[in-house]
Amino acid sequence: MEVTDVLESLKVGTITVNEAKKLLSLYSIEKIEDFAQIDMGRKHRKGIPEVIFAERKTAEETKKIISRVIQKSDSILISRIQKKDYAKILKFVKTKKLQFKNGKNTTTLLLYKKTLKNNRGKIGIITAGTSDIGVAEEARLTCEAMHCSTITTYDVGIAGLHRLFPIVKKFIEEDVDAVIVAAGMEGALASVVSSLVSVPVIGLPTSVGYGYGEKGVAALASMLQSCSLGLSVVNIDNGIGAGAVAANIANRVRRE
Repeated sequence: MEVTDVLESLKVGTITVNEAKKLLSLYSIEKIEDFAQIDMGRKHRKGIPEVIFAERKTAEETKKIISRVIQKSDSILISRIQKKDYAKILKFVKTKKLQFKNGKNTTTLLLYKKTLKNNRGKIGIITAGTSDIGVAEEARLTCEAMHCSTITTYDVGIAGLHRLFPIVKKFIEEDVDAVIVAAGMEGALASVVSSLVSVPVIGLPTSVGYGYGEKGVAALASMLQSCSLGLSVVNIDNGIGAGAVAANIANRVRRE
């Protein structure tokens, strides 16, 4: 039962104050054996669902966390499942009768029990190239986990700048609340987009690139050094972080 469900039940009188107090006391830290402590209250404090970073976890550890969290929450993000474990986790999710969303070129999954309503903020997501899609998809799944709708357009980098203008026009027409720009190499696309739109832009540098500024270092430096105002930057390949920032902005705008 979600916190809001507890409060609604108390409001209509189907549970007592003591019962509500007992239920709410469960939404603190959930200890799972000796390898995980889950912050069950994060979603209600920050609007961001629980995220399991699965890259260094075994399939069994990930399954145990999913089982425990989904008892008390309607959704959960599983970030960067090891490729060798991806099929195992998907099979497990299906046995739990959970719905899921996945993304192109990523092993991140969004799991949920109730149909997610994307009826809050609206976010545009752009990648400079096709190699940036996986990280951008992580951002998309995070936005959707936070009930935002997304408009995605991939492979519109500055090597062919004319590709950018139709999507910027669409973002303006659709009245998006924020834009995420994922780019590797020199990362210039984020600055260009920021100079064309009136909403916050989140630069998402990706580890695409080689030579002197390899592994996203040049893209990160370029975005941090941008002279285009209204651009903020997350760490290299931090799609989850970019999605969380954009969705928090968008949901706040729509709430106001």
